[in-house]
Amino acid sequence: MTVPQNIHPADWSGIDLVVFDVDGTLYDQRPLRIRMARDMAFHTILRRDLSVLSVIRTYRHLREGMGEQEIVNFEAFLIAQTAAATGSPQPKVLEIITEWIEQRPLPYLSACRYPGLLELFAGLKRQGKTIGVFSDYPAHAKLAALGLSADIVVSAGDDGIGLLKPHPRGLEFLITQAGATAATTVLIGDRSERDGLAARRAEVRSLIRSSKPIQDWQTFTSYTDPLFAPLLSG
Repeated sequence: MTVPQNIHPADWSGIDLVVFDVDGTLYDQRPLRIRMARDMAFHTILRRDLSVLSVIRTYRHLREGMGEQEIVNFEAFLIAQTAAATGSPQPKVLEIITEWIEQRPLPYLSACRYPGLLELFAGLKRQGKTIGVFSDYPAHAKLAALGLSADIVVSAGDDGIGLLKPHPRGLEFLITQAGATAATTVLIGDRSERDGLAARRAEVRSLIRSSKPIQDWQTFTSYTDPLFAPLLSG
């Protein structure tokens, strides 16, 4: 497989579809985690109940390993494994995950959004590019909380996908839905071992947001990088 690894400012004219990851790509996870850890600590102390902490910690640990395992329709399996590991009933596990991972972070997201994204999204739309989102977690509510909108949103748990990154199924589905091709698509993410590998397996170029260079990957540090300048003009 030969995938061109670098994209230059002039190359944007040949890009029809720009696909974004969400967590860690559209917003800074560090301040969000601090706020959520505070909320969870308050909850644990007030309720004298460690179940939320135990379930969330176990769920995240198990979920991280499932990307490499490529388990099809992973969500039901993940809930069952978390319940077994924590001794919590499956409905309780699902309730905790829905509340603490999908719902409670939403009010904090806009304050954690990376600078320059509103302008970049506006520039992409102005230039007629299709904006896609490919996330391992449900993304519609997060995008709304961030004040961003995309043309096509695909999550790993969607019907017909059912596989976490770095499996490229979700990205390939998104490309088909957009009427694009791998050659006219670029994926922007924050994890080379997840987003980057999914892109490579789909023969798509990728850009990885990182504060430090990563060997064999094209990185950028912010959305004000000169790389994006052609998308902000006009």
